[in-house]
Amino acid sequence: MTQPRAPQIPVVVLAGFLGSGKTTLLNHLLRNRAGNRIGVIVNDFGSIEIDAMTVAGQVGSTVSLGNGCLCCAVDASELDTYLETLTRPAARLDVIVIEASGLAEPQELVRMLLASENPYIRYGGLVEVVDAAEFPATRERHPEIDRHLAVADLIVLNKTDRVADAGLRALKEAVGAAGGGAAVICSAYGRIDPGLLFDPVLRPDEDDSFRQLTFEDLLPEADRTHEDHLHAAYESVSFTSDVPLSPRRFMAFLDSRPAGLYRIKGFADFGAGDPGNRYALHAVGGFLRFVPQRWARGEPRRTQLVLIGSGIDADALHKELGDCLDAWQDATEELERSMWGVLRYVRQPDDDEA
Repeated sequence: MTQPRAPQIPVVVLAGFLGSGKTTLLNHLLRNRAGNRIGVIVNDFGSIEIDAMTVAGQVGSTVSLGNGCLCCAVDASELDTYLETLTRPAARLDVIVIEASGLAEPQELVRMLLASENPYIRYGGLVEVVDAAEFPATRERHPEIDRHLAVADLIVLNKTDRVADAGLRALKEAVGAAGGGAAVICSAYGRIDPGLLFDPVLRPDEDDSFRQLTFEDLLPEADRTHEDHLHAAYESVSFTSDVPLSPRRFMAFLDSRPAGLYRIKGFADFGAGDPGNRYALHAVGGFLRFVPQRWARGEPRRTQLVLIGSGIDADALHKELGDCLDAWQDATEELERSMWGVLRYVRQPDDDEA
């Protein structure tokens, strides 16, 4: 009898040049984890693991690599060893964050994750942290920064409190251009909404009402402006439809995602294309994965999507998704062929997982 597969844990790579604020951002996420259990792999550079010491105590499952860059490994086997530890059921983790060394090549870390044979993880995106105050000088000394930005799924322009408004606009445009359309959000002290990276989870044995108050909680409402809210940095668009999607049109939409659209998650109904399954959808940056799931008995068959990004046009997205609907769908050979585009992004389980 086939056993149900455990849900895959997203693995997020947190990268950025030395001093950009990665550890500060990570600690912010750990203090504002919204009910999630977070595992951390610290890829420190040097024999004294300062970043690991800074993060220690904030999270239950911390693995430090130490003594050099993880990306220097020949293959993914070393990383898989740590991921195997963190994906054990006893850890009960909801997300894993790899804090890369400031001297690491982030694209190599991503390559190793995608090559991992661990069936319990999925790629959660590359977050590149940029020091807004030091970016021009850092870019001049280290032009490879542009290469790092080009492969990022989300760019956090940190320390924006140290840059004048006029300069910040030009800086955001420059970073965005180097990022090739990746979503860019501004922050100070690494304060970003955890919802950008992982979804809130509240377990029966955890009462979120007793969590530690954050700086945002302590700030009187009268003293806040909309720009102070973490969610002001990005937009979230919801789309629901009882009409099935055309596989061909929907894949064309996904292939031409607008700049700034960072995450898409939810469930897609392709109707007669596969009447027995709904497709869980996970997209981050340029990464896309579908997971077919059987419809539950009596479950309403509908598409439910959430799209998250920075500078996105909600009305345009709704119109484009509406154009993907196919109210007169028939089970034809053409429809079956159009499903091939979806199935290309379905990870096939190994025979021994059946």
